[in-house]
Amino acid sequence: MLSIQAALDLAARSLSPERFKHTLGVAALAEELALRYDIDPLKAKYAALVHDLAKEIPTAQQVKLARRWNLLAYPEDEENPAVLHGPLAAYWLAHCAGVSDAELLAAVAHHTLGVPQMSRLEMLIYSADLVEPNRNFPRVDNLRKALYHSLEEGTLACVEHTLEYLKGSDRPIHPLTHLTHEDLRRRHGFGT
Repeated sequence: MLSIQAALDLAARSLSPERFKHTLGVAALAEELALRYDIDPLKAKYAALVHDLAKEIPTAQQVKLARRWNLLAYPEDEENPAVLHGPLAAYWLAHCAGVSDAELLAAVAHHTLGVPQMSRLEMLIYSADLVEPNRNFPRVDNLRKALYHSLEEGTLACVEHTLEYLKGSDRPIHPLTHLTHEDLRRRHGFGT
């Protein structure tokens, strides 16, 4: 497995300066929240540093790689290829970089859409990606406060924000995000 420094160097080489700045923000917030919620802070930082490694691969190439690596689980994956970069990064890390930590790989794979039965690390990376310190959108501070109050409820608030954003901008909602939302509501006693 790559060291933290190697993961940092890889992100710096693979990402545009703007995306790298975002990645550093996610890493800082993930490490801070990991300490708060008794999650391995090095694992959280590592997952955050590598979560967007495939983000800037041209879309057509992402689809080709996802086909080759059998990562297309839903028709919506190919219809909206922006959701592929997490699974692609996780696959590459597992098969090319020697990363074998299943929880870390799942956090990278699921940081965009979520997944039912998310682990605490998955929730952490999903949420930190949305609300890292460089993000500035209406109510982002409310989401950060919710996340500092409770990892689970904060993640639910982040998923609900994403659903509202997608609906409000007439963008498609991936079935996995719907399933994630239903699962989090059920897990936290809110019903569906």
